[in-house]
Amino acid sequence: MTALRRFGLLAPIAAVSLSGCGLNSVPTAEERVNEAFGNLQADYQRRADLIPNLVETVKGYAQQERTVLTEVTEARAKATSIQINAEDLSDPAKVQQYANAQAQLGGSLGRLLATFEAYPDLKSNANFLALQDQIEGSENRINTSRQDYNAAVRSYNTTIRTFPDAIGAKIFYGAKPKVPFQAAAGADTAPKVDFNTAG
Repeated sequence: MTALRRFGLLAPIAAVSLSGCGLNSVPTAEERVNEAFGNLQADYQRRADLIPNLVETVKGYAQQERTVLTEVTEARAKATSIQINAEDLSDPAKVQQYANAQAQLGGSLGRLLATFEAYPDLKSNANFLALQDQIEGSENRINTSRQDYNAAVRSYNTTIRTFPDAIGAKIFYGAKPKVPFQAAAGADTAPKVDFNTAG
C-alpha cells in the first residue's frame, strides 16, 4: 500500500476524530457567550441613556429629593465607567465588579421610581410615565439578557469540560470557564420606601 493511499484512508478518520474534539464546538460556544454579553451590554447602555432624561423630568417636580437624584446620577456614572470585554468574561473579579455597578444603578432607579410615587403631580406627568415605562422595559430586557448570557455561559462551560470537546478546548484553545452573572448581595431584599418621614 502506497503512502499516498494510506494517507487517503487515514485523512477522513483523522478529520472525524478531530471534529469531535471541540475544534468547531468550542469557538461556536464562545461566540454565543460573546454575543449574549454584547446584547446585555446594549441593554445596560439603553438604560444608562434613559437616566439623564428621567432625572431632568423629575427635577422640575421634586426639588426636595435632590439626594435621590444625585445618587442615580452618580450610580449611572460609575456603571458606565466600568468597562468589560470578552477576554474579561473568564475573570470572576471583573465580572463581579461590572455586575455590582449595574446592580447599584438598578437599585438607585428602583428607589427613585418608588420615592416619586408619593408625588401626585409627578405621577400624572405624561413624560414621567413614559420614562417610567421605558425604564421598566429596560429592566425586563436586562433580566432577559442576563438569563440568555448565563445560558450561553453554561453551554460553553459544559462544552469545554465534557469529552471529547474538552480535548480540543485545552489543547487548541486553552479555554477557561466563563463567569455567569449572579445576583448582587442584597438583591433579594426589596428597596424600603417610607413616605411617613419628614421631607
